[in-house]
Amino acid sequence: MKPIEELLNFSLINIDKSAGPTSYSISEFVKRQLKLSKTSHMGTLDPKVTGVLPITLGRACKLAGYFIKHDKTYVGILHTHKEQKIEELQKLIDDNFVGKIKQTPPHRSAVKREERERTVYNWKLLEASEDGCDFLFESRVEGGTYIRKLCSDLGEMISGAHMGELRRTEAGIFDESTIVNLFDFKSAVDKYKNGDEAELRKMLVSAEDAIKEVLPFIEVEKKAIKGLHIGKPLFRDSIISDVNSIKVDDRFAVFCGDQFIGIYRRTTEEVIFGRSEFVYN
Repeated sequence: MKPIEELLNFSLINIDKSAGPTSYSISEFVKRQLKLSKTSHMGTLDPKVTGVLPITLGRACKLAGYFIKHDKTYVGILHTHKEQKIEELQKLIDDNFVGKIKQTPPHRSAVKREERERTVYNWKLLEASEDGCDFLFESRVEGGTYIRKLCSDLGEMISGAHMGELRRTEAGIFDESTIVNLFDFKSAVDKYKNGDEAELRKMLVSAEDAIKEVLPFIEVEKKAIKGLHIGKPLFRDSIISDVNSIKVDDRFAVFCGDQFIGIYRRTTEEVIFGRSEFVYN
């Protein structure tokens, strides 16, 4: 079993963000509590939005880019400014806001306000209020899609609408089944500081396990480790597992048994199979 101090420096934790604090402040709170040099959250949630907020710890922050672009699922409330029929509103959504869409980030976003293409996999209205103005919905979207903007864009077609409450229930490989609220996290940290690491260890997801969920991985011979650790490319004759599923330019993880070596990108070269993007040593 890996020592918890080593695990803390290369792992992730799935925090249940509450309404109020920013995603950044949650990440900073985790960093201070664990006395780490660095943490980063994956996928900003507005202060009022709750739910799944994966946070990378220590050196795992360098892997955030491999997780952050994955799909997200939300549940929320759409509030329309006039009474609407759920069937007609759903048809309007299906015809205009499902599939590939063009979206400009809202004014308050931290990114440049330029139109970009995003995929909305589904946006289903689940239930309507008695007055026909509030609709419970669930939506699964490509990372980087703004649900608030979807609601306001829909509103422009129906005399006004905006997003009410919103909760993220899935972000990439993380969902509510592994979520940890801040009270339980703080309790586990206090026990860890007093010599009991069991609860905190259960909350941590090793970066090695997480990366296997989002990237293909291959095995290499033990004799290749030294060269890979100093940045040498991955040669074909060092590989001892099947690589047929990995195409040119694909990213993949390299392991030697349980030991994680790094992230590589497949090349077109005959002898060299991949070149490193991240080496863990």
